[in-house]
Amino acid sequence: MLFGKKSPGAGVAAQSAFGGAATIIWEDAYKGPNVMWRVPRNIRLNDNVVVREDEYAVFMRDGKVLMYIDRPDRYALTSMNAPIVGKLVTALSGVQQQAEVYYLQRRFFDGKFGSKEPYQFRDPDFGIVSLRSFGDFRWRVNHPDNFLTQFVGSFGAESQADVEDRLRDQMVLLTYNTLGQMKEQGMRVTDIAAQLTTIEQMILGKAPDFFNAYGIEINRVQGLSINLPDDVQKAVDTRSSMGVLGVNYMQYQAGQAMTTAAANQGSAGTLAGAGVGLGAGMGMGYGMYGAMGPGMAGMQGGGAGGPSSPCPKCGSLIPSGLKFCPNCGMALAGAPQPAAAAPAAGIACPKCGQVSPAGTKFCPNCGASMAPPPPKTCPKCNQPVAAGVKFCPNCGSPVPT
Repeated sequence: MLFGKKSPGAGVAAQSAFGGAATIIWEDAYKGPNVMWRVPRNIRLNDNVVVREDEYAVFMRDGKVLMYIDRPDRYALTSMNAPIVGKLVTALSGVQQQAEVYYLQRRFFDGKFGSKEPYQFRDPDFGIVSLRSFGDFRWRVNHPDNFLTQFVGSFGAESQADVEDRLRDQMVLLTYNTLGQMKEQGMRVTDIAAQLTTIEQMILGKAPDFFNAYGIEINRVQGLSINLPDDVQKAVDTRSSMGVLGVNYMQYQAGQAMTTAAANQGSAGTLAGAGVGLGAGMGMGYGMYGAMGPGMAGMQGGGAGGPSSPCPKCGSLIPSGLKFCPNCGMALAGAPQPAAAAPAAGIACPKCGQVSPAGTKFCPNCGASMAPPPPKTCPKCNQPVAAGVKFCPNCGSPVPT
């Protein structure tokens, strides 16, 4: 609790036999998780107030903080101790010679925070994404006067839970403020997981601006978790897998279809199911490296229904019998098969003359690049020169053949 119960066990305010003076102390056995204890009676001149190393003693009168003591010692509220508590003694010497005393703990408390409402993060790839944040924080009172004014006077807080409820709201607000700043610096939702430590440090650096007015110090932020919606998280995981495998989305989907088909082979009617899954994967694989339909079928040794396998490098489905992957040019294991008739429309390999379907990146026969050679230019003026021309038509310089 924020206030200890007004029972004799919560503290000691022993009445002296002479002049009604008392010695006031907050017993360690009754502190526990309490942040604050209010002395159950007003103090007067000649009282003794004991302050421990882990405490503040705050003196208030008429709702205002007169002073607070943060040095451990026994303080006698008399004119003889005026150099230390002179302001307080002067206040107690008035017509109404009394004031309230609040004890505050100076130790750190551990709390948790979590968002009740999502934060709308606008991402260039996924659009508006709803984020929720959770984490742990460590706090303590560092300005007793601000703490009493804000949490007791303004918020009417009566328990530690009330204080931490207020702190949790501020921690969530601070987290969202930090996310907004990092978004302006170019961070995307796919970068959040790798930036959690940086986000924690930025929150900690901004904390004084948010919490000093409440008399609170945030000492540590840890265990930060920023959760994405399930559909966005699935898309992020898919993109991460594609990056690791070095494939595009169609290639990834083709591989997933083949994996699903293979997993279904042990059930009844599995051959039909595997055929459907494998066929779907093959169809997507063919669409990845150009318009290869009829032409590539002619290059398969086994015809249009011949077996295919994924390229070990790029994942494209490759018809059997090819020496090189038409998508990335990687050399393939296995003996080549005789090629069928060349496609009606295609491009010839500049190295071996093999005709392949339009859109093929690498020759399936020799692995040479099928990209057209760069245009010849004059070595002197860089003017484009047609093939076979010996002198530049622009400047007359000899052009190497």
